[in-house]
Amino acid sequence: MVTHLAKATVVFPPPTLTVETGSTEQLLRRRAALSADDPDRARLRARIIESNLPMAGRLARRYTGRGEPYEDLAQVCAVALIKAVDGYDPDRGPMFASYAIPTILGALRRHFRDTTWSIRVPRTAQELNARAPSARGELVQRQGRQPTSGELADHLGVTVAEVLAAAAAAEVYRLPSLNEPKPGTDGVELLALVGDVDPGYAAVDDHLTLRPLFAALPARDRRILTMRFFGDLTQAQIATRVGLSQMHVSRLLKRALARLRAAMLR
Repeated sequence: MVTHLAKATVVFPPPTLTVETGSTEQLLRRRAALSADDPDRARLRARIIESNLPMAGRLARRYTGRGEPYEDLAQVCAVALIKAVDGYDPDRGPMFASYAIPTILGALRRHFRDTTWSIRVPRTAQELNARAPSARGELVQRQGRQPTSGELADHLGVTVAEVLAAAAAAEVYRLPSLNEPKPGTDGVELLALVGDVDPGYAAVDDHLTLRPLFAALPARDRRILTMRFFGDLTQAQIATRVGLSQMHVSRLLKRALARLRAAMLR
């Protein structure tokens, strides 16, 4: 029998005519007694894995209802079971189940910690978020009311900031789809309610670049540009204020603007 690990499931071909019998521990001891190149080792390994897959499936069902499909959890458990079979030492270890179950449960916890969060958050925040509900329940029973953040932090032996960080982390465990209808909007998708980018952001770099270039202009040019573009005065009004002709003001504006454009393109 050959073990084949597919992407979504663990598939075991039908057993050969020789059927191995005995407990898992007996089969493991028989496998360990064989040389590394003995073909019966692979057959015994597949038989052990196959006989323990129901246990892996039961452990996977414990974690259903947490947002992950059963098929994915069963795959995680099956892979962990294979690792447990390969890592178990029948001469040193306890009963195989006592070794395999913690291995499988550890793989499930790592799966939820590392692959199911929509946004990667620190492990400490994830673990604290998992401890918070039971701690909050204990305080509610003891005090008859919802605990404050400070009381919850004291109970868990952490700071208030860490409690608030864990609560914020819980909000990003499952992010809603932008195509999901927003409640109370008669089917309007969240994407339609997302704000647009502020056009002012595009001008920030230009403003920062332009400031020293503007300061380097002659005082008269700076005054004329200020009156034209900040005071919103016409060229004729500017000419009256600075004592120049309107045509001269026009030439000064064109020269100053050309100088600024050339400096910004360098």
